[in-house]
Amino acid sequence: MSSSGVIDGAGTGQGGPGEPSIPATDRIEGGVSGERLVLFTDAVTAISITLLILPLVDLVPEVASAHEGASKVITGHLNQIWSFLLSFAVIANIWQEHHRTFSTVTTATRSLTMWNMGWLLSVVVLPLPTEMIGAFGLDRFVAAFYYTMLLGSMVCRMAMLKILKSNPGMVEGDGEETRRRTALLYTDSYINVIAVIVAFAIAVAVPVLQYYSLLLLVLAGRMRFLGRRRSR
Repeated sequence: MSSSGVIDGAGTGQGGPGEPSIPATDRIEGGVSGERLVLFTDAVTAISITLLILPLVDLVPEVASAHEGASKVITGHLNQIWSFLLSFAVIANIWQEHHRTFSTVTTATRSLTMWNMGWLLSVVVLPLPTEMIGAFGLDRFVAAFYYTMLLGSMVCRMAMLKILKSNPGMVEGDGEETRRRTALLYTDSYINVIAVIVAFAIAVAVPVLQYYSLLLLVLAGRMRFLGRRRSR
């Protein structure tokens, strides 16, 4: 057992001085490194973001068989291209937030792994509503489906940060600095969940603003940045 409070090879899980230990019922036998979980998560996310382009690739033979000009692949399918760019940006953003969460995690518990799998589920499913946006346009059901997946990823990240906040021994670095950083990330995550819920409500109530309401996430992030800059 190392002094940092991470789970050792025997899975004892006793925390370092002043740090809460990881509950015995939450340990994974033999320990699972945070790095290994991140590598798995990155691989699955990379596959999901790659899958977004496949429906656009399939448009090429479709346009060719209809004997239309090559430019029709773009000009005739603007909805599909828009939905691809939207989801590419969304997945890239939530992956970046996930990376911030796990950048210093050394050990994964059962509960952390479970919530991470929930996060991955939302990312893996996202190409489906993306394709539906291209096919059905401004449809309330499609918007609700899309926002539910996005909200699911945000809630899972918030749950993971709550676990890390309660178990600072799972994160490397100075104890006080680690707690402060995790607390800030948790606050950011909480605000993001609220922003997505508001954006969801706007999307359902005002179809023309369905996906533009996601700009609330950008606005929330900007306000947090300016607020912290003034507080220094």
